[in-house]
Amino acid sequence: MRGLLTKNIFPINTNHKVERVFVDTDVCLDLLAGRAPHQHAALLLFSLAEQKKLTVIVSSLSFAKMDYILRSTYGNFSSREKLTLFKTLVEVAPVSEATIDLAIASSFTDFEDAIQYTCALQQNIEYLITRNLKDYKRAGIDVMTAETFLLLREQR
Repeated sequence: MRGLLTKNIFPINTNHKVERVFVDTDVCLDLLAGRAPHQHAALLLFSLAEQKKLTVIVSSLSFAKMDYILRSTYGNFSSREKLTLFKTLVEVAPVSEATIDLAIASSFTDFEDAIQYTCALQQNIEYLITRNLKDYKRAGIDVMTAETFLLLREQR
């Protein structure tokens, strides 16, 4: 992933701390699996992380899911190679016993989304980035697509 997009397309904002966003598995896979038409927004989002203009947090659960999906398409070696490079762009948030307890007690119908959401809350993030907006309707934090986040960031 290093050098994927090294152009300085977003101006450096020295007046604010670096934003922290939690990114759901689907957006990570958009980048890693080259899933059109969403790959471009994912590429722009993760390029901000590469340039240290954004802190991207991904749950440890996402790495397991990404490996499972990438392995079926690219094989074990290529999947692990992609994940190794990807890990240099993100911080990995643990899924702890407390995360699971909170997810079980949540009102989310999709348990995996409950884990992701609870993990995001525990990281004190500003935004949760996903394409799966419908399952996060009850979220108490800002949830948006990568495209929406990039537009909002550009407007600031």
